[in-house]
Amino acid sequence: MARLQNRLSDATAKSPNLKPGLHADGGGLYLNVKPSGTRSWSFVWKQSGRRREKGLGAYPAVSLASARKRASECREAIAGGRDPVAEGRKGSEPTFGECADRLLASMETNWRNEKHRQQWRMTLERYAAPIRSKRVSEVDVSDVLGVLQPLWRTRPETASRLRGRIEKVLNYAKAHGWRSGENPALWRGHLQNVLPPRQKLTRGHHAAMPYGEVPAFVEGLRAKEAMAARGLEFLILTAARTGEVFGATWNEINLDAGLWTVPAHRMKAAKEHRVPLSEQAIAILSSLHEARVSDYVFPGQKPGRPLSIMVFDMLMRRMKVDAYTAHGFRSAFRDWAGDCTSFPREIAEAALAHKAEDSVELAYRRGDALEKRRALMQAWADYCGNSRGKVVPLCVG
Repeated sequence: MARLQNRLSDATAKSPNLKPGLHADGGGLYLNVKPSGTRSWSFVWKQSGRRREKGLGAYPAVSLASARKRASECREAIAGGRDPVAEGRKGSEPTFGECADRLLASMETNWRNEKHRQQWRMTLERYAAPIRSKRVSEVDVSDVLGVLQPLWRTRPETASRLRGRIEKVLNYAKAHGWRSGENPALWRGHLQNVLPPRQKLTRGHHAAMPYGEVPAFVEGLRAKEAMAARGLEFLILTAARTGEVFGATWNEINLDAGLWTVPAHRMKAAKEHRVPLSEQAIAILSSLHEARVSDYVFPGQKPGRPLSIMVFDMLMRRMKVDAYTAHGFRSAFRDWAGDCTSFPREIAEAALAHKAEDSVELAYRRGDALEKRRALMQAWADYCGNSRGKVVPLCVG
């Protein structure tokens, strides 16, 4: 770097007439002037024919003299065979776990509900545990595959979400200068060449219990006194999503009208959803209402908090049906409605709060077909309570 140094002066650096672009001080040090007028220092060098750059701080917070000192340290690192960027990371670069926590903190205002926050945190704490203590710049493809492959065939939906969340953490790290190069968790053109396509390994997104097994399972739930069992039975009877059940509050419930109104901010489609309650679902709520201790319909052990998002999984594991998921009961309901009843497809889709895709469904949605859905949900509840092999008549839509 035998080039003229100390070309700039403080007067030049602060001059309002300095044009946007890089202004050389010499020895690899540049003052970067943005079109907006903001200024910062950069050290630029070449390594193996490739241009490298390291930011040295904003001007005038970092003075000309300080920038020259930092540039000198960079030149010394290069002369000693070291990487100035890596040198700068040693004291400030977080681990993958610390980086994940910072990303989650930065996303606080983006969560639609508490369930999403808990799911992200649980996924990145439990399943990414083997790489949480590793420096975020050192996480490579083998690390990512190490946490994904044990789940990819047995829990493909979880594995897919984990991959996407790891990718976002590593993108966050790159944006903060803690990483460089390609993201090892990238799917398209990268991991898709190593891992088999998820859709070929499983039907749908969540493993669903066959509807023929649901009545016996519900009978088993009714034999248990745990709050988790009441919550899971209610989820099955209403074909609701887990987050909707966990977050249910008493002000959403109208027992007299047999109606549960889930507000828009708690729905996946961000649209209010009215759930007609069967006699069996009302019986569950009535018993809980008499002994209520919380604003939540299904309170957890911590005061003022609902059931943990993991309780249904743990309950199904204890009942030895953990090959299926709680969310999969929505698929069981949908298969039963299509195979065993004459209710129109549009009514079943409306019961699941699925987004309408054609004009016929949109016509139903204008009035939300509440009473037609009430008949469907009562038929489903009757079916779920029929574990003795009795014939349930074909329903009329």
